[in-house]
Amino acid sequence: MLVSAPNADGAAAVEPNAFAAVMTRLGRFEQRPRLAAAVSGGADSLALVLLLHGWARDREGAVTAVTVDHGLRPDSAEEARRVGAWLALRGISHRILTWCGPKPVSGIQAAARAARYRLLFEYCRDSGILHLAVAHHLEDQAETLLMRLAHGSGVDGLAAMATVRERGPVRLIRPLLDQPKARLAATCRAAGLPWLDDPSNRNPDFARGRLRGAAVALGREGLTAATLGRTARRAGHSRAALDRATAALLGRVVTLYPEGWLRLAAAWRSAPEEIALRALGACLACIGGSAHPPRRDPLERLAQALRRDLVGAQTLAGCRIVPARAGWLIVREPAAVREVLPLASGAQSLRWDRRFELSWDPHRVAAGTVIARLGESRRSALRPAAVGETIAALPGAVRPSLPALWNDSTLIDLPDFGRAGTDGEPASVARFTPTRVLTNPSFVVV
Repeated sequence: MLVSAPNADGAAAVEPNAFAAVMTRLGRFEQRPRLAAAVSGGADSLALVLLLHGWARDREGAVTAVTVDHGLRPDSAEEARRVGAWLALRGISHRILTWCGPKPVSGIQAAARAARYRLLFEYCRDSGILHLAVAHHLEDQAETLLMRLAHGSGVDGLAAMATVRERGPVRLIRPLLDQPKARLAATCRAAGLPWLDDPSNRNPDFARGRLRGAAVALGREGLTAATLGRTARRAGHSRAALDRATAALLGRVVTLYPEGWLRLAAAWRSAPEEIALRALGACLACIGGSAHPPRRDPLERLAQALRRDLVGAQTLAGCRIVPARAGWLIVREPAAVREVLPLASGAQSLRWDRRFELSWDPHRVAAGTVIARLGESRRSALRPAAVGETIAALPGAVRPSLPALWNDSTLIDLPDFGRAGTDGEPASVARFTPTRVLTNPSFVVV
């Protein structure tokens, strides 16, 4: 890494008042706000934490800078400590999180990014911090749009990065998306704060490095960061409108059940094609436990099949779509449910099949018990007296993929799914908490 020193280039620093206006538009901050800021040591993230520090201090709040040491270079730990020392001189708290364990041979950038966000969100959750700020800027937004365009993305992809993204109890915010990188460097220079310059950011082995190398040529053709940023903003407004219309449709045509399945009413077919496709994709992602809807081509083929009333169940994205009275059932495909997890001694909860949070009373569950799908061959075990009338009355297509407790190949119990009216204290409870909720918040453009 190179350490960059102050060097005037004509760019103006970001004004605190302008930054405060953006934060006001982001909204939803508590009194005396507490935030975490992802800080790599580059000019972008250091400018972000400087601006956030001033903004939070004016509101009697605080920001903590958090650096993830991926351990991919021999000097990464020392660089993280150096960043902490720079920030300490300015009264800014700093934490270092380390990515431990083996690293993949291929796809290292994607794996490092996933590990970084996982560690950052875990830190926020454990620290009771509700807002995580990252320093994506105008050029990052432009590069994201170009990469999405190269992959044939539709309006969702061309909207690029959202200013706000909900991640469970933590909001991810990007308050610098409309700021050029040069202004962030100028902000650090104005504060007399050096930064680390990572040459790998221009490495042509990676797509973003190649795009940065082509920035001058693209600019001559009018594809400047400012132009691409405006395009992303316009696509973002379109995406937000589509999100709102999709949520309204889902509210009219979907009934979701706590056992992890839903009914899609036939009225779905009367919606405009784009809205109907987005709603169907959301249903499949929710029930299948995926973070994203299926790809467009197979989704369109499925929609066409449903519109033609083809006889028989369809499958896509780990789901079965079963014809039912006045619509369809969308259930988890049993063959896609492969997890067999032990109920570890001393533990009281786990996550299963990316869809359920299972908790149990360790005093009422025998050692050696595992959780796995119920399966087709065990329907006869669903005696109302043993597992409850509600479970026994579920549609046959739902039951095989339900979580079940087994011990030595013997069915011990089906968890309670939290329906109203359950009698007594169940030995185990399964709460449907899919990776992607049915109606995500609309795309946010600020």
